[in-house]
Amino acid sequence: MKKKILVVDDEPSISTLIEFNLKLAGYEVRCVHDGEAVFEWLKPFRPDLIVLDLMLPKMDGIEVCRELRRQNNAVPIVMLTALQDVSDKIAGLDNGADDYMTKPFSPQELISRIQAIFRRVQALPGTSENAVYEIGKLTVKAEQREVLVNGKPIELTPKEFELLLFLCVHRGKVLSRQQLLHGVWDYHFLGDTRIVDVHISHLRDKIEKNTRMPEYITTVRNVGYKLNIPAMPDSSMAQA
Repeated sequence: MKKKILVVDDEPSISTLIEFNLKLAGYEVRCVHDGEAVFEWLKPFRPDLIVLDLMLPKMDGIEVCRELRRQNNAVPIVMLTALQDVSDKIAGLDNGADDYMTKPFSPQELISRIQAIFRRVQALPGTSENAVYEIGKLTVKAEQREVLVNGKPIELTPKEFELLLFLCVHRGKVLSRQQLLHGVWDYHFLGDTRIVDVHISHLRDKIEKNTRMPEYITTVRNVGYKLNIPAMPDSSMAQA
Protein backbone atom coordinates (compact mmCIF):
# COMPACT_ATOMS: atom_id res chain seq x y z
CA MET A 1 0.00 0.00 0.00
CA LYS A 2 1.31 3.43 -0.94
CA LYS A 3 2.33 5.83 1.80
CA LYS A 4 0.08 8.89 1.95
CA ILE A 5 1.53 12.39 2.08
CA LEU A 6 -0.45 15.57 2.72
CA VAL A 7 1.18 18.63 1.13
CA VAL A 8 0.20 21.98 2.63
CA ASP A 9 1.38 25.03 0.67
CA ASP A 10 -0.50 28.08 -0.62
CA GLU A 11 1.78 28.56 -3.64
CA PRO A 12 0.33 26.44 -6.50
CA SER A 13 3.64 26.26 -8.36
CA ILE A 14 5.38 24.76 -5.32
CA SER A 15 2.61 22.36 -4.32
CA THR A 16 2.29 21.15 -7.93
CA LEU A 17 6.05 20.57 -8.14
CA ILE A 18 6.07 18.65 -4.84
CA GLU A 19 2.99 16.63 -5.81
CA PHE A 20 4.46 15.66 -9.19
CA ASN A 21 7.76 14.47 -7.70
CA LEU A 22 6.17 12.63 -4.77
CA LYS A 23 3.79 10.78 -7.08
CA LEU A 24 6.73 9.94 -9.32
CA ALA A 25 8.45 8.47 -6.22
CA GLY A 26 5.43 6.24 -5.59
CA TYR A 27 3.50 8.14 -2.92
CA GLU A 28 -0.20 8.95 -2.77
CA VAL A 29 -0.51 12.72 -2.45
CA ARG A 30 -3.21 15.20 -1.46
CA CYS A 31 -2.57 18.96 -1.68
CA VAL A 32 -4.31 21.60 0.43
CA HIS A 33 -3.62 25.31 0.56
CA ASP A 34 -4.32 26.59 4.07
CA GLY A 35 -3.68 25.48 7.63
CA GLU A 36 -7.28 24.78 8.58
CA ALA A 37 -7.64 22.32 5.68
CA VAL A 38 -5.12 20.02 7.39
CA PHE A 39 -7.68 19.16 10.06
CA GLU A 40 -10.43 18.70 7.48
CA TRP A 41 -8.38 16.03 5.71
CA LEU A 42 -6.77 14.23 8.66
CA LYS A 43 -9.52 11.65 9.07
CA PRO A 44 -10.61 11.08 5.45
CA PHE A 45 -7.05 10.97 4.06
CA ARG A 46 -5.12 9.63 7.09
CA PRO A 47 -1.67 10.89 5.98
CA ASP A 48 1.51 9.03 6.92
CA LEU A 49 3.46 12.29 6.71
CA ILE A 50 2.74 16.00 6.25
CA VAL A 51 4.83 18.44 4.21
CA LEU A 52 3.87 21.74 5.84
CA ASP A 53 4.69 25.27 4.73
CA LEU A 54 5.41 27.76 7.50
CA MET A 55 3.58 30.76 6.02
CA LEU A 56 -0.05 29.78 5.38
CA PRO A 57 -3.42 31.57 5.32
CA LYS A 58 -6.02 31.01 8.07
CA MET A 59 -3.62 29.04 10.29
CA ASP A 60 0.17 29.14 9.90
CA GLY A 61 2.45 26.12 9.97
CA ILE A 62 3.55 26.68 13.56
CA GLU A 63 -0.06 26.74 14.76
CA VAL A 64 -0.89 23.61 12.76
CA CYS A 65 2.13 21.81 14.17
CA ARG A 66 1.32 22.88 17.72
CA GLU A 67 -2.32 21.80 17.43
CA LEU A 68 -1.44 18.40 15.96
CA ARG A 69 0.90 17.69 18.85
CA ARG A 70 -1.64 19.01 21.36
CA GLN A 71 -4.03 16.41 19.98
CA ASN A 72 -1.30 13.77 20.49
CA ASN A 73 -1.10 13.23 16.74
CA ALA A 74 2.41 11.94 16.07
CA VAL A 75 2.28 12.12 12.26
CA PRO A 76 5.76 13.10 11.00
CA ILE A 77 6.02 16.68 9.76
CA VAL A 78 8.54 18.22 7.36
CA MET A 79 8.36 22.00 7.65
CA LEU A 80 9.05 24.22 4.64
CA THR A 81 10.16 27.82 5.09
CA ALA A 82 11.28 30.62 2.81
CA LEU A 83 12.75 32.40 5.83
CA GLN A 84 16.49 32.12 6.36
CA ASP A 85 16.46 33.10 10.05
CA VAL A 86 17.40 30.07 12.14
CA SER A 87 14.91 31.19 14.81
CA ASP A 88 12.04 30.45 12.41
CA LYS A 89 13.37 26.95 11.82
CA ILE A 90 13.83 26.42 15.53
CA ALA A 91 10.24 27.57 16.13
CA GLY A 92 9.03 24.75 13.89
CA LEU A 93 11.14 22.19 15.71
CA ASP A 94 10.05 23.63 19.05
CA ASN A 95 6.45 22.90 18.19
CA GLY A 96 6.92 19.33 17.05
CA ALA A 97 8.18 19.36 13.46
CA ASP A 98 10.49 16.45 12.66
CA ASP A 99 12.56 18.25 10.04
CA TYR A 100 12.71 21.46 8.05
CA MET A 101 13.80 22.56 4.58
CA THR A 102 14.49 26.06 3.33
CA LYS A 103 13.05 27.24 0.01
CA PRO A 104 14.18 26.95 -2.69
CA PHE A 105 14.98 23.27 -2.30
CA SER A 106 15.61 20.24 -4.46
CA PRO A 107 12.58 17.92 -4.78
CA GLN A 108 15.04 15.01 -4.70
CA GLU A 109 16.38 16.14 -1.33
CA LEU A 110 12.83 16.46 0.02
CA ILE A 111 12.11 12.90 -1.11
CA SER A 112 15.35 11.69 0.48
CA ARG A 113 14.39 13.25 3.79
CA ILE A 114 10.88 11.79 3.62
CA GLN A 115 12.32 8.36 2.90
CA ALA A 116 14.68 8.77 5.85
CA ILE A 117 11.76 9.55 8.14
CA PHE A 118 9.82 6.50 6.96
CA ARG A 119 12.87 4.25 7.45
CA ARG A 120 13.20 5.12 11.10
CA VAL A 121 9.58 5.81 12.08
CA GLN A 122 8.87 2.30 13.37
CA ALA A 123 11.94 1.67 15.50
CA LEU A 124 15.56 2.70 15.80
CA PRO A 125 18.18 0.26 14.53
CA GLY A 126 19.63 -1.89 17.29
CA THR A 127 16.72 -1.27 19.64
CA SER A 128 14.71 -4.19 20.95
CA GLU A 129 11.01 -3.34 20.69
CA ASN A 130 10.34 -4.30 24.30
CA ALA A 131 13.52 -2.77 25.74
CA VAL A 132 13.24 -0.78 28.96
CA TYR A 133 16.14 1.50 29.89
CA GLU A 134 16.52 2.56 33.51
CA ILE A 135 19.23 5.15 33.92
CA GLY A 136 19.27 6.79 37.32
CA LYS A 137 15.77 8.14 37.85
CA LEU A 138 15.11 8.15 34.11
CA THR A 139 13.06 5.32 32.57
CA VAL A 140 12.59 4.92 28.82
CA LYS A 141 10.18 2.27 27.48
CA ALA A 142 10.77 1.58 23.79
CA GLU A 143 7.60 -0.31 22.91
CA GLN A 144 5.25 1.98 24.82
CA ARG A 145 7.22 5.07 23.75
CA GLU A 146 7.04 6.30 27.34
CA VAL A 147 9.51 8.33 29.38
CA LEU A 148 9.39 8.67 33.16
CA VAL A 149 11.48 10.87 35.44
CA ASN A 150 11.14 10.03 39.14
CA GLY A 151 8.18 7.86 38.15
CA LYS A 152 6.31 10.75 36.54
CA PRO A 153 5.51 10.66 32.80
CA ILE A 154 7.26 13.19 30.59
CA GLU A 155 5.70 14.32 27.33
CA LEU A 156 8.11 14.26 24.39
CA THR A 157 7.63 14.88 20.69
CA PRO A 158 8.21 11.83 18.45
CA LYS A 159 11.64 13.08 17.43
CA GLU A 160 12.67 13.93 20.99
CA PHE A 161 11.74 10.39 22.02
CA GLU A 162 13.74 8.83 19.19
CA LEU A 163 16.77 10.94 20.05
CA LEU A 164 16.57 9.99 23.72
CA LEU A 165 16.12 6.32 22.85
CA PHE A 166 19.16 6.43 20.56
CA LEU A 167 21.19 7.99 23.36
CA CYS A 168 19.98 5.24 25.71
CA VAL A 169 21.08 2.51 23.29
CA HIS A 170 24.52 4.14 23.18
CA ARG A 171 24.58 5.32 26.81
CA GLY A 172 28.00 6.17 28.15
CA LYS A 173 29.39 6.75 24.64
CA VAL A 174 30.28 10.10 23.11
CA LEU A 175 28.27 10.65 19.92
CA SER A 176 29.08 13.35 17.39
CA ARG A 177 26.33 15.51 15.95
CA GLN A 178 26.80 13.81 12.58
CA GLN A 179 26.40 10.39 14.23
CA LEU A 180 23.15 11.59 15.78
CA LEU A 181 21.95 13.00 12.46
CA HIS A 182 22.71 9.66 10.84
CA GLY A 183 21.29 7.51 13.63
CA VAL A 184 18.12 9.46 14.46
CA TRP A 185 17.33 11.41 11.29
CA ASP A 186 18.93 8.82 9.00
CA TYR A 187 20.79 11.54 7.09
CA HIS A 188 23.67 10.09 5.14
CA PHE A 189 24.72 13.47 3.77
CA LEU A 190 26.15 16.46 5.59
CA GLY A 191 23.07 17.81 7.34
CA ASP A 192 22.53 20.91 9.46
CA THR A 193 23.70 19.88 12.92
CA ARG A 194 21.74 22.71 14.57
CA ILE A 195 18.71 20.43 14.38
CA VAL A 196 20.50 18.14 16.86
CA ASP A 197 21.35 21.00 19.23
CA VAL A 198 17.75 22.20 19.29
CA HIS A 199 16.38 18.76 20.18
CA ILE A 200 19.05 18.19 22.82
CA SER A 201 18.12 21.53 24.39
CA HIS A 202 14.45 20.54 24.55
CA LEU A 203 15.26 17.13 25.99
CA ARG A 204 17.28 18.77 28.74
CA ASP A 205 14.40 21.13 29.52
CA LYS A 206 12.18 18.11 30.08
CA ILE A 207 14.40 15.58 31.88
CA GLU A 208 17.07 17.58 33.70
CA LYS A 209 16.71 19.29 37.09
CA ASN A 210 19.26 21.92 36.13
CA THR A 211 19.85 22.45 32.41
CA ARG A 212 23.03 24.42 33.11
CA MET A 213 24.49 21.44 34.97
CA PRO A 214 22.86 18.45 33.26
CA GLU A 215 22.99 15.10 34.99
CA TYR A 216 22.06 12.96 32.01
CA ILE A 217 22.86 14.58 28.66
CA THR A 218 26.21 16.32 28.72
CA THR A 219 28.08 18.20 26.02
CA VAL A 220 31.52 16.99 25.03
CA ARG A 221 33.20 20.09 23.69
CA ASN A 222 34.06 20.07 19.98
CA VAL A 223 32.69 16.54 19.66
CA GLY A 224 29.02 16.06 20.54
CA TYR A 225 26.90 14.64 23.34
CA LYS A 226 26.84 11.76 25.81
CA LEU A 227 24.11 10.18 27.92
CA ASN A 228 25.73 9.68 31.32
CA ILE A 229 25.08 6.84 33.71
CA PRO A 230 24.69 8.38 37.18
CA ALA A 231 26.90 6.88 39.86
CA MET A 232 24.29 5.08 41.96
CA PRO A 233 23.49 1.41 42.64
CA ASP A 234 21.67 -0.39 39.83
CA SER A 235 21.47 2.91 37.97
CA SER A 236 21.45 1.47 34.48
CA MET A 237 20.00 -1.64 32.94
CA ALA A 238 18.18 -2.66 29.82
CA GLN A 239 15.70 -5.48 29.69
CA ALA A 240 14.75 -7.14 26.47
